Amino acid sequence: MLRFIVISGTTGVTENCFIYEWNGQMLIVDCGVGFPDPEMLGVDLVIPDFTYIKKNKEKLKGILISHAHEDHLGSLPFLFKEVEAPIYSTKLVAGFIEDKFADYGMKIPKINVFNPERDSFTVGPFKINPFRVSHSVPDGVGYSIDTPVGRIFHVPDYKFDWTPVDGRPFDISKAAVLASGGVLALASDCLGSTTEGYTKSEKEIETKVEIIAKSASKKILFTTISSNISRIKQAFNVAAKLGRKVVIVGRSIEKKVEIARRLGYLDYPKDLIISPKDAKRLPENGVFYVISGSYGQIGSALYRVAISDHQFISVNANDVVIFSGDPAPPGSKDNVDFVVDRLIELGVDVHYYDTQDDLHVSGHGSQEDIKTLFGIVRPKYFIPIGGTIRHMRAYKSITHDFGSPRDNVFELKDGEVLGIDSKGARLLPEKVPSKSVMVDGLGVGDVGNIVLRDRNVLANEGVVIVVIGVAKDTKKLNTTPDIISRGFVFKGAKESLLRDASFGLKKELERMKDLDAKLARNVTIDFLEKFFHKKIARHPMILPVVVEV
Repeated sequence: MLRFIVISGTTGVTENCFIYEWNGQMLIVDCGVGFPDPEMLGVDLVIPDFTYIKKNKEKLKGILISHAHEDHLGSLPFLFKEVEAPIYSTKLVAGFIEDKFADYGMKIPKINVFNPERDSFTVGPFKINPFRVSHSVPDGVGYSIDTPVGRIFHVPDYKFDWTPVDGRPFDISKAAVLASGGVLALASDCLGSTTEGYTKSEKEIETKVEIIAKSASKKILFTTISSNISRIKQAFNVAAKLGRKVVIVGRSIEKKVEIARRLGYLDYPKDLIISPKDAKRLPENGVFYVISGSYGQIGSALYRVAISDHQFISVNANDVVIFSGDPAPPGSKDNVDFVVDRLIELGVDVHYYDTQDDLHVSGHGSQEDIKTLFGIVRPKYFIPIGGTIRHMRAYKSITHDFGSPRDNVFELKDGEVLGIDSKGARLLPEKVPSKSVMVDGLGVGDVGNIVLRDRNVLANEGVVIVVIGVAKDTKKLNTTPDIISRGFVFKGAKESLLRDASFGLKKELERMKDLDAKLARNVTIDFLEKFFHKKIARHPMILPVVVEV
């Protein structure tokens, strides 16, 4: 039986990670990160649960990466701390993977670079035929995977863009030839399944940016995600047309641009790009900044510009900032809104998502794109991936237009396993571990729901620390409890409230016989929780510190 295992990437848009397993041999497709929700205080990244992969690491024969976005390759360094396997990708994706490992100070793994127009290869029992797809980042592919039970198409993020910036559209002819022998199953992107029509072409954006830039009389700041090489190329084209010099600001964009230039995915005149220092010598209408921070990340270059804290760049009235991207990751919109509001306060002419919807187009196919793919592949079974519950359900509705029985569409959740053999496809009763693993600084997986709950209490209610002295010999309280608070009550009410709490707690503890550290802590928490709720209806975190003398 072929087992298709969803580690993550069906109930959320990110953390894409899927396994094909046959006879004790595994193939992974994609290995991405997720982004923390607003309530995940202090969490930097969210990664898939690699428990099953680590437990069966000797079975792993290879990892296919579909394209260069973080939610498809970003968790590779975390997996490779305990597991190693050959990676397969296109040239640009390989460059971004190498950079990702270098960022973490890790050894660069073996990456097998293929050309999707001519190459095929074998990984364990699987024969792989990649084919080019269109997306918002160049060099993306889908995979035709020959398994012992039949051919499966795995097509993550894609759309049908006939005028892509890189000049390489979806390779329909190769996909059609690969599908002509019959396709058992299609696992494909469902994120655009709730959007009518076709997704627009990337080419239209350059015209919109040029119109805005032509009317700018002072400096221009253009921001997009650092991996969107196509969008950065369009910004370079506009700057060159208008005779402006480009200044790249932000480490992430600098590195991605250099990788794309070195590998031949960005071509521009040598004198187009100048340093921030050289930009100071030019008039403001001669400069075009390409700057990181399109998601409003705290500490990013654009964020620092917005709070007037950047080393080289300041903005003033009539400067122009162009956001070419939607605040898509969970929790990012509040950050972007903050940056936009601060820029507007400074008098900047800001072009962004709420005011102009033609500065960004999705990299995901809409309903008609999805129907086109269905028409090319004509699979027996359908597996929606890369979206949420509502996207999977809308995808399922589209399959009905092709006469597919409802039972032939599998809306799999994280951790679920689909079995396919000569009898057909069916959901298996087993599940693999599938919790989201949180990364906080150097810690991986050591932040869980309890830690997050405590952080939320601290953020919303504050903390009360109580120092209690207990005599070892008499088992009695030997001093009035000392109470300190932070983030709990304002100064004026603080002294009297905490004094009353201290005296009340003293009386309560004096009633106890054989008072020890454990009893003192329990009584303190119980008494103060009730006391503060009754007095001011608040519930701070209470931390008793018992000193036995």
